[in-house]
Parts: sequence; structure tokens; C-alpha cells
Amino acid sequence: MRKIPEWDAIFNALEKWRGDLSVQDPSVNTVAEHYRRDPWAVLVSTIISLRTKDDVTLLASSRLLERGGSPAELNAMKEEKIAKLIYPAGFYRNKASSLKKIAHILLEQYNGLVPASMEELLSLPGVGRKTANLVLTEAFDLDGLCVDIHVHRISNRCGWLSSKNPEETEMILREILPKKYWKRINYLLVLYGQKLCRPVSPFCSCCTLVKYCVHFGVEKSR
Repeated sequence: MRKIPEWDAIFNALEKWRGDLSVQDPSVNTVAEHYRRDPWAVLVSTIISLRTKDDVTLLASSRLLERGGSPAELNAMKEEKIAKLIYPAGFYRNKASSLKKIAHILLEQYNGLVPASMEELLSLPGVGRKTANLVLTEAFDLDGLCVDIHVHRISNRCGWLSSKNPEETEMILREILPKKYWKRINYLLVLYGQKLCRPVSPFCSCCTLVKYCVHFGVEKSR
């Protein structure tokens, strides 16, 4: 039987580490704060952020939201213009297509508002569980458990669980992680994964989670 992780100690350690760190928040969190948790801004920035670096996401989101700050405004734009505004975000043409379709759907079916349910969000083009969970937590302050590659990698590396992909990781964490930490885990582990627990050669020598980690799959560290 797998040992239950010491969640309180783990999150206390992560929060202390974050408090001592002088870096900007992850891009979606930054956009959410800037636009006062506006669901449309959070949805747009989260879609742009997929497979895109934070600095690119922030600039691309700002450019697009200046011109398309509502579904109606974006729907009035040509897809080519949307793509130009969010370039060089990864898969920018596909994202432009999805955003244009989403804006149209929101106007036609939701009175121009972003829905606040997992099922309805997942029905939108280009929206997966990561995006839906981030919109629920960041825009609507609802319970959600966002799992991206960082949360997936660190959870498996530390031995808190064993899973094959982020969606499976999410389902396991929903069972074993206290709900009070659901909203916070992605925010903390994204930063931790970017700064210390990197995919290749993580900084294990200065890891604040070292006593809660089994170093699964780590062949080389610093």
C-alpha cells in the first residue's frame, strides 16, 4: 500500500519557498489578477498558454485582449488577425481558430458569458481539462484541480502517485489530495517545476521537497 503523502508539510514547505522567491507569477495567474478574474480573459490566456512560454503568453494575451476584450469584440475580428496578434504562441493558428469559434459559441449559446461548469467548458473547441480547471478556479473561485505537465511530473517523481498522463494524475489527486489544496497545487508546482524540479537534471541539491521525494526516474541531478 502506498504511503499517504504528508500534504500539510509538503504545502507548508512549498508556500515558504514561494514566499522567499522573487519571481513573477505564472502567466495565467498574472492575467487573471490584471483583469480582475474576468472569465473571458482567463479563458483566452489559458488557451494561449498551452505549449507556450510564460513571457510569450503574457505578451500575446495582452495584445489580443486589448483588441478582443470580450467575445463580441473577438468574434468581429478575422481569424488571420487573431493569429497575428497571438504569434509566436505555440500552434497560434489552431488557437486563433479555436478562439474565434469559442467567441461565436458564447454569443450564440451563453449570452456572451463564459460558462462556469466543467461539462460546458469541455464542450468548447480547444478546451481540455487543464484549461477548464484553471477557468473554474481562477475566474470563478470554484473547486478545481488543474494538472499540467509540472504537476504530473513532480507528483510521479516524488512518489505521491503513479500515473501515465496528466488526466490520470488529476483523477488520482482528486482521491488523495485534501480539497483545500486543489486550487493551490498547480500554482505552486508550476513555479517549482520551472525553477527547481525540471524535467531533465533537476536541482535536487537545493530542493525543499527532498524528504518528501523518492526521486523516481531521476537519472541525473544537480
